[in-house]
Amino acid sequence: MPVKPEPSSALFAGPFALGTLSAPDGPAFPALVTPDGQALDLRAAFGDERLTVRDLLERWETALERLRALAGDGDAVRRPLAEFRVHAPVEPRQVFQSGANYRQHVIDLHVAHRAPGDERPEAERRAEAAEIMDRRAAEDLPYVFIGLPSAVTGPYDDVTLPAWAEKPDWELELAAVIGRPAYRVPVEEALSYVAGYTIANDLTDRTTVFRRDMPQIGTDWLRSKNAPGFTPLGPWIVPADSIADPGDLRLVLKLNGETRQDESTKDMIFSPARMVSYASQSARLLPGDLVLTGSPAGNGMHWGRLLRDGDVMDASITGLGSQRTRCVAEDAS
Repeated sequence: MPVKPEPSSALFAGPFALGTLSAPDGPAFPALVTPDGQALDLRAAFGDERLTVRDLLERWETALERLRALAGDGDAVRRPLAEFRVHAPVEPRQVFQSGANYRQHVIDLHVAHRAPGDERPEAERRAEAAEIMDRRAAEDLPYVFIGLPSAVTGPYDDVTLPAWAEKPDWELELAAVIGRPAYRVPVEEALSYVAGYTIANDLTDRTTVFRRDMPQIGTDWLRSKNAPGFTPLGPWIVPADSIADPGDLRLVLKLNGETRQDESTKDMIFSPARMVSYASQSARLLPGDLVLTGSPAGNGMHWGRLLRDGDVMDASITGLGSQRTRCVAEDAS
């Protein structure tokens, strides 16, 4: 059975969040969740037995007002979250992933991924990484690439480590959830297209990031990041107006109880607004899509300790709740 986090006094910031739940042997359904751990089935409230969270995001401006009213309705029938299984809060059509967006993380990876034959001192390579980041920030060039929705799994589901993944690693990230179609939006308006935020753990197999057989073509994100379950998501979508400043949130990931990542989104090179705007310059972002904003320092490559069978990851972001995922080796699953 999936392992779940210990209950806390408040599950998330604000009066409500959205989740996708299911009763034992029942279908998944969209739910309004309150910070005290109660859930309201939104199918009846919206009069649609086939309703999904993505449907609500498709009509977010009108749905939001209805959700606010339901959150304040003391007569609405709610049930304890403990009665349900928690799934990924939304099924996105598109996942936009980001690399090299935290200053200290980029420096650490630049040092860890030393090219064969590069014998320069570590201080020199760190200085080189800092110079590269300063140039990218000045030129306004975030690094965004495409992930697969099939890699998304629930916040408490086990994660299978493929037998071919020699160095599976964790990457805790803040994810923006799109609430209306966005195409070529300016930075100043970008966050108005964000319905809310959630937690993503963008797992990566470090051995397959770079194509050793064809180094000239660079990275292989398909294989290194998109195995089934490599993107634990959720548990909730917390509305954007409940998060005062997405540029000032604390991300913490613990591996078997030991803190491995502990950083603020203040360390981002490109803010969430810049990431959403940049992605929208090339692609049309759709309601329910995810824009992951990169991972801070403290990955397994930094610690010299990668994921293995039996490991448990606890991940949290200020105001968004927490997730817990257990790693299971493929031959043991």
